[in-house]
Amino acid sequence: MLREKIDMNKQKIFVLDTNIILHDHKAIRHFQDNNIVIPIAVIEELDKFKKGNDALAFNARGFVRDLDKITDGKMFGAEGVPIGKGLGLIKIEPNHPFPEKLKNLFVDDIQDHRILATAIWVRDNHPGTFVALVTKDVNLRMKAKAAGMEVQDYLTDRVEEQKIEDAQKEVLDMTLDDASMQQLCYGPDSSVKWDKARPNQLFKFRWKNAGDEIVAARYDADKGKVVLVRSREAYGIKPRNVEQRFALDACLNPKIELVSLTGGAGTGKTLLALAAALEQEQEYEQIILSRPTVILGNQDIGYLPGDQKTKMSPFLQPLMDNLNVIKAQFKPTSRQAQRIESMLTQEKLIIEPLAYIRGRSLGKCFFIIDEAQNLTPHEVKTIITRAGQGTKMVFTGDVFQIDQPYLDQWSNGLTHLGEKMAGQKLFEHVFLRKGERSELSELAAKLL
Repeated sequence: MLREKIDMNKQKIFVLDTNIILHDHKAIRHFQDNNIVIPIAVIEELDKFKKGNDALAFNARGFVRDLDKITDGKMFGAEGVPIGKGLGLIKIEPNHPFPEKLKNLFVDDIQDHRILATAIWVRDNHPGTFVALVTKDVNLRMKAKAAGMEVQDYLTDRVEEQKIEDAQKEVLDMTLDDASMQQLCYGPDSSVKWDKARPNQLFKFRWKNAGDEIVAARYDADKGKVVLVRSREAYGIKPRNVEQRFALDACLNPKIELVSLTGGAGTGKTLLALAAALEQEQEYEQIILSRPTVILGNQDIGYLPGDQKTKMSPFLQPLMDNLNVIKAQFKPTSRQAQRIESMLTQEKLIIEPLAYIRGRSLGKCFFIIDEAQNLTPHEVKTIITRAGQGTKMVFTGDVFQIDQPYLDQWSNGLTHLGEKMAGQKLFEHVFLRKGERSELSELAAKLL
């Protein structure tokens, strides 16, 4: 039987899956004047997530509180209740069975199937209205398509693919005349005047009538000039390529309070950030290294043996590995090696899971957030808004190596950070291309 023709000018109805709310608890306010349906199965699932201190618990509680405020003294009724000015209606819909022709398609009685069945019921009971299930679960999207249900990903915080590609090509490769190059490289202030460019725009300059020698430079918006980026050393670590030179310069520059370093495995993102932090340790009261505890295979951390510190150790070992690389540059009896041990003992240098940072005010500290591609945009915002006076934050990660099931290279917090902060004087982003861990590591990254 043919369905009634849909009027796309009418208010649309979007049925939200649980993962949309756990990803963004304010999602219901991002569908303009269209109507929202929340299956009761979603409310049941949210109840399991509301306890705890992680982002999922925060979003579950935030949504329920917001919904309670919206419905204060009101019943949902047949149509729902208004979400707010200029927005549509929201309604909690009880569970509904699959229509007769689809009953044998989905045998297991699980929450995903209840949500899909409810979405199909909403569609069939609103003829002529566009109805779509919105979920970040790829498997559920495939099931919905198999059942003939319109389904979409949540695109509100999704960055356009072209912008991601542009971020990877952000360094401008140019040729300069000899006079300008002489002034940039050997002039009194190692800079040249430049037509207005984006703050902290990066350049690779080449001599007009010379070989392939590259001169690294950055646009300083305060000076209105392009300034030379010299190769510097930080706590025994030297840049091995131009991108690493840019990255170390950004981490050492006190004017740039927010840095984003992206690139594949072995490109030196975390190592350079840590070396820069140690080099400037007298400027900060504390150096904090942190990363999200992403647990693969849906295993709860409670299954790991030992106390809290022992359980956290496997997640934080990569950060310790970078610290050990820096320590290996010096003899155990050297001043630098002993200073690192002293900072660890006195907790001036601490390595903690990101979950333990929640609720803290971070004043005058150098904060390195590793594996930031596993954070949501909201989590990144929460972290940055905790920065106090004199704090510097460095986010590192690879947007193509994401371990969270409902994030991808377009919607993760690290990509979102680069897109939203681009052009700000306090921010610099560097994409590191070349792996420097070993020849074998770089070969594997390219071919496997």
